[in-house]
Amino acid sequence: MKRIFISAFTVLGIFTYAQKTYTVKAKDNPYSISKAHGITLDQFYELNPKARTQTLDIGEVVFVSKTGSNTSTAVDQNAATGEIKIHQGQTLYSISKAYHVSIDDIKKLNPELGDGLQIDQHLKLPLGNIKKYGGDVVEIPSEKPATSVSVEAGETYIVQPKDTYYKITKKYNTSQKALFQLNPWLEARGLQPGDKIIVSGTPSHVTTEVVAQNQPIEKNTTPEVSQPTQGDGTYVVQEGDTVFGILNKFGISLDQLLELNPQLEQGLKIGQILKVKGGNTSTYIKSTGDALNVVLLLPFGLDTGDSKYQSTALDFLTGAKLAIEKSVAKGLKVHVNIVDEGNEATFKKALNGINKDNTDLIIGPFFKSDVVELMSYVSSKKIPVVSPFANSKDLYQYPNLIITETDYSAYADKIANEVIAAHKGEKIYIIGDSSSYAGEIKSKIEKAHKNASIVLVNNVDSVSLDQNMMTGQKSPVIVVLASDTPSVKSAFVQKMAALTDEVTGNKAFSMFYSSEFDNKENMLRKAGLVYLMDRKINTDGTFEKEVLKEYNDKYCKSPSKYAVAGFDIVYDALSRENEKGQIFKNIKKEQTHLATKFDFEKTKEGAYVNQGFRVVRLVP
Repeated sequence: MKRIFISAFTVLGIFTYAQKTYTVKAKDNPYSISKAHGITLDQFYELNPKARTQTLDIGEVVFVSKTGSNTSTAVDQNAATGEIKIHQGQTLYSISKAYHVSIDDIKKLNPELGDGLQIDQHLKLPLGNIKKYGGDVVEIPSEKPATSVSVEAGETYIVQPKDTYYKITKKYNTSQKALFQLNPWLEARGLQPGDKIIVSGTPSHVTTEVVAQNQPIEKNTTPEVSQPTQGDGTYVVQEGDTVFGILNKFGISLDQLLELNPQLEQGLKIGQILKVKGGNTSTYIKSTGDALNVVLLLPFGLDTGDSKYQSTALDFLTGAKLAIEKSVAKGLKVHVNIVDEGNEATFKKALNGINKDNTDLIIGPFFKSDVVELMSYVSSKKIPVVSPFANSKDLYQYPNLIITETDYSAYADKIANEVIAAHKGEKIYIIGDSSSYAGEIKSKIEKAHKNASIVLVNNVDSVSLDQNMMTGQKSPVIVVLASDTPSVKSAFVQKMAALTDEVTGNKAFSMFYSSEFDNKENMLRKAGLVYLMDRKINTDGTFEKEVLKEYNDKYCKSPSKYAVAGFDIVYDALSRENEKGQIFKNIKKEQTHLATKFDFEKTKEGAYVNQGFRVVRLVP
């Protein structure tokens, strides 16, 4: 019997309870659960042996302690305490989470605490928690010898807001492992601005600040060098290059680039020859095993309380689930991990839910800025990423990015060609504002018909029938809609109805679809309306009928446009990826599923962009 594993699906109604057991929720993994409940990873595996070899599923109950302790340790008011010093940005909530102490217990230990925390204020916490989870510890006098804490001997450093392990280890000629040995609490807590950590060795004079992602390139006196043969493992820096661009071009990390090219500490220079580990390649190696490991990044906003896109995400997910089930029914083995993308401000936290070493395909995120963050995160692994909605020229630089949203410039080009073919001397009206594609359409038509009379208008009211100068009779016109504004589309339909009542032979074209086209189809047939769309369901198709019935049986409703997108995008990606991870080998295959046409072309920059759309012709 075929199985489908969805490890994170119960989105609404997720809950935890702090007993000796815990119910797995979205984004959970053994490390995060053990960390949250104050036990080591080894202890977690001892309590849950199957977790070593099997993936945790949403709703699964796991053991988190043998005694049933709470996530936040209950405080004994007579127990030893210590103090930490408050730094900018810290809150009661963040301190509660960092030290595993409830806010109520913090307030009990600090009865003088006001409404808010002050920078440099001292806060009393259980001594055991301070020792375990670290921080800027303050030595305080106490009647009990055990209540005072002293900082260990050795050179110390205060963590800054933008610090990383890489930056600190380079600066102090040490390793991440050594940092963890000197600061046992650091691995569990992570780098927190304001924390005092112990470092070893003498600080070097080298700083990694000079390799900022978009740092301008210095020109030097290095003679111009011809471009090496692709694949020889080197690259000559060109004018306009940035470190960020080079990382993505060759699919390596900043650590790897600096390790191969120590001279980069002095800055990026035109003509510089860099080692890039074998040159540019789009090779992607699937992780081991028959099943595909797929991540869905959707903006539920559960952790952030931002529900703006929750309905859209849920609709997308219903279609995606059906696509996964149909793919499994065809024999595909797939494990899907659903990660809450959150919002654009918190997306970096969502990246922790992605295991780069065991992921074969990522579908999402929705927002462009999040796509940029994700591409940087997975660049060294070249994991295929499918962007459902974000499409802009600056995303084209990523060779492992697949953009499913057709760029509207392709629509404008097609409509212009349709008008060029249909034009028989009629006056042409193009409806659109300065932000639309009206200008592009006009320019292309003018190149083909130099003497054509073309008028750009902002609203439908400016459209009128032409008049034959010889006979004085009204003549038909061509009307092109280049606006996606609902009110303009509605007015366009009404205007075409009025023009058709006056004279026959008018021709109508639209870059965009409107549901009113279906309502007024008989009338628009008289104008031979031609319009484009990428998500129109052919309700007469056998496959389409099957999918619509299955969706209705499953959810008791027809799919929304985002559910349609979820089905088509996921079904298409899984069909190309297959069990061998061959999505890039199958990328040029033209496919149409429930509604969307997929016809990918590789851009000169590297990414694959969908050029597919459907042409609908209402024949008179």
